[in-house]
Amino acid sequence: MPTAVIVAQVVIALGIANVWIIRPAKATAYRGGGAKTMKEEFAVYGMSETMMKLIGAAKLTLAAALLVGIAVPVLVKPAAFAMAALMLGAVSMHLKVNDPPLKSLPAFTMLALSLFAGVWHGM
Repeated sequence: MPTAVIVAQVVIALGIANVWIIRPAKATAYRGGGAKTMKEEFAVYGMSETMMKLIGAAKLTLAAALLVGIAVPVLVKPAAFAMAALMLGAVSMHLKVNDPPLKSLPAFTMLALSLFAGVWHGM
């Protein structure tokens, strides 16, 4: 597996862990609308707290699969493409609420890295 793909997997996993474990209750420049927390951000998007928890669990599971995929490569492609789908959803939510492009930059970056890892894995 190319080193760049492994780096992408680690960056995705650490980025997801940062957002969903370390900073869910902290304000960032990238939260949708005027939200200060993850819970407020999902409310801005018109989504429930239950949906927030489901999406968070899915992203954390996929992030873990990308890390495990370093040792078990068969996990990388499905985890990367599933993460890309979730990140496409995140970008679309920013567009839905008319956020400036900077707010969707982290989600777009994770989308690009996920597609890169999924496409280039095994090459």
